[in-house]
Amino acid sequence: MYAVIKTGGKQYRVQQDDVLPIEKLEAEVGDTITFDQVMMVGEGDKITLGAPTVKGATVTVEVMDQKRTRKILVFRRRRRKNFRRTNGHRQHQTVVKVIGITAK
Repeated sequence: MYAVIKTGGKQYRVQQDDVLPIEKLEAEVGDTITFDQVMMVGEGDKITLGAPTVKGATVTVEVMDQKRTRKILVFRRRRRKNFRRTNGHRQHQTVVKVIGITAK
């Protein structure tokens, strides 16, 4: 069984025991979170689409880690002006493991 969930403005296709990084959630390591914004649920050839979400469907995940992504360097310059600026950015993310998918 698989599902498509929406969190952090993005959509993810998840299955049982998947480990995936998502946008930062306010939760501690070991906490259990339930997503109720399930866009689609599928099992084999049977697919259930939501309009916009599937009623009664939930995906339960366990928080495995809170970390940051690799640093992205942003370099700006203007030609012939001796203008250079360097900025770095590291996005926060939460690593979760899918425990269960339920659909009515």
